Amino acid sequence: MVTWQDFEQQAPDLAPAVRARFEAHRHHVLATLRRAGAPRVSGTEVQFIGADLTIGSMDGAVKALDLRRDGRYALHSHPGDETMTDGDAKISGVAVEIADEVELSAYESDLPQAPPGPFHAFRLGITEVVLTTVADNRLVIRSWRPGEEVRTVTRD
Repeated sequence: MVTWQDFEQQAPDLAPAVRARFEAHRHHVLATLRRAGAPRVSGTEVQFIGADLTIGSMDGAVKALDLRRDGRYALHSHPGDETMTDGDAKISGVAVEIADEVELSAYESDLPQAPPGPFHAFRLGITEVVLTTVADNRLVIRSWRPGEEVRTVTRD
């Protein structure tokens, strides 16, 4: 599984800008797959803990059950204002639930606030990262996949 730390090491010029987008706002949008294969979108918060990008969820939440069944996800940062000055970040990959009690306890101790009750926690393995910005009235799309260089495409 490619971790957030792996991404930082392989794309050191892109990773800080993407992280800044996820740290600029608390709430983001997570897409998971329903049992029948249709997408489900849910609000979520993310945490950067150690080498990992993580999410938590209330116990029994449908997004957590989706990820348990099929870990594929897409995560979209809060878009901010309409100018897109700081960009629009998207991450996709495969989530893996933190099930070991010791690891789950360590995860919980790293959170800024303890969950109010039972919860699920997932590490987000990364298969693609995209940051879209606007510069000189042009879209600038920077993307990365494990083992590849950052690719930049500009569109008018």
